[in-house]
Amino acid sequence: MAAALTECGVPLSGLSKHYLNTNSTSHTGPFSAIAELIDNTYDPDVNAEQIWIDKTQIKDMECLTFKDNGNGLSRKIMHQILSFGFSIEKGIQPIGIYGNGFTSGSMRLGKDVIILSKSKNDLCVGMLSQTYLKKIRAKHIAVPIISFNKQEADKYILLELFK
Repeated sequence: MAAALTECGVPLSGLSKHYLNTNSTSHTGPFSAIAELIDNTYDPDVNAEQIWIDKTQIKDMECLTFKDNGNGLSRKIMHQILSFGFSIEKGIQPIGIYGNGFTSGSMRLGKDVIILSKSKNDLCVGMLSQTYLKKIRAKHIAVPIISFNKQEADKYILLELFK
């Protein structure tokens, strides 16, 4: 499948779905993964002043939720965060220079992550899910992202997912 994705006739590299689990082992335990996710909220471009962490039950699954009051993510930045090796860090001494922290931290804590974000212009939903990749029998990582321009959001019908 990766060979079908080409740029100027050259096959692009693919990432095996097994990479998500392997990459998560860069964190020795759940506390370093949580610290990574918290650290992301304090980056200068995020500008969060508060973060809330909660544990909740959705159906029969225990879920951790992380919420902050930062600037939110545009579609472009969400795509970079859910990709591998892309760093959006700016500033004098960026911590996230490898573009790996969010993906490794979230996959250390669970098999699935859903990001809901509201920035100045965009409403975005992104998903990095080992469960989804297994269900669709993916050979490579696929990262679904849905985004809406805030000014055009009233044109869409949003459905309640959890009843």
